Amino acid sequence: MVGRTASVERNTLETKIQVDINLDGQGKGQFNTGIPFLEHMLDQVARHGMIDIAVQAQGDLHIDTHHTVEDIGIVLGQAFAKALGDKKGIRRYGHAYVPLDEALSRIVIDFSGRPGLEYHVSYPRGRVGDFDVDLFHEFFQGFINHAQATLHVDCLRGKNAHHIAETIFKAFGRAVRMAVEADPRMAGITPSTKGSL
Repeated sequence: MVGRTASVERNTLETKIQVDINLDGQGKGQFNTGIPFLEHMLDQVARHGMIDIAVQAQGDLHIDTHHTVEDIGIVLGQAFAKALGDKKGIRRYGHAYVPLDEALSRIVIDFSGRPGLEYHVSYPRGRVGDFDVDLFHEFFQGFINHAQATLHVDCLRGKNAHHIAETIFKAFGRAVRMAVEADPRMAGITPSTKGSL
């Protein structure tokens, strides 16, 4: 499990995105997306996942942030798939509960080879600053489609939209960290009875 890094670039008529990750990093985040609140959330993933993540993105922000947010999720998912390779020796499953004041969220992830998203989050308002919180669903959908992962996102309680979002992304980082960690008892073994993921 040496060198679990990836660099992925994706260019469309709507966005130009470069993502670099190191799954065995120090939790460093570098973001230049033009969407400050998304960058704040991605920084939670890096810090709590102990994953180095760099995202450079140019998108049609004059229209909306939708394309850029979704496409960052897509490219991040592609980077994870590339960095994980054949997934031999990883724990595969990860979960985390994270509180922030009154908010509490749970994330459960399985790098199963099958994309699936269960997203159960209710925000008390539609925006945090200028950011449309509906786009977090699009981010995670893009991620799981391309990381080939099953992801359950549940906000168990919360009244503050910022707190809710932050608990989700912190828990996501911690769950991912658990799932991609090397399991010394599974060294060289694919964590599936099928023999492949």
